[in-house]
Amino acid sequence: MDFSKLDGLVPAVIQDDASNEVLMVGFMNEDAFRRTQETGFATFFSRSRNTLWTKGETSGNRLQVVTMLTDCDDDTVLLRVRRLGDGNVCHTGQRTCFFRRIDGVDNSQSTIDNRAPR
Repeated sequence: MDFSKLDGLVPAVIQDDASNEVLMVGFMNEDAFRRTQETGFATFFSRSRNTLWTKGETSGNRLQVVTMLTDCDDDTVLLRVRRLGDGNVCHTGQRTCFFRRIDGVDNSQSTIDNRAPR
């Protein structure tokens, strides 16, 4: 992983392995990345507290890592996880952190070309 671009951090996108739902985004430094690999549970670096934290250490809603993937630039990690506990991931009690819609974009009638660029 390339930890040089964001002051030693990489974004970590968390996705439910069963439903493909995006659950949250956190940040990892090298220690959090290593601990995630060693324990099999999603661990992040808290920028506000300047410390490592493992998701669910107080709530019991842990995220068991199924697969770790990196993007093409090796500066973002995707964790495909199993939810443990009640399944809610967001600190607000919601299932996912992505529950608030931003109005103003309606592409429901567009056709998306999923072919690879030539």
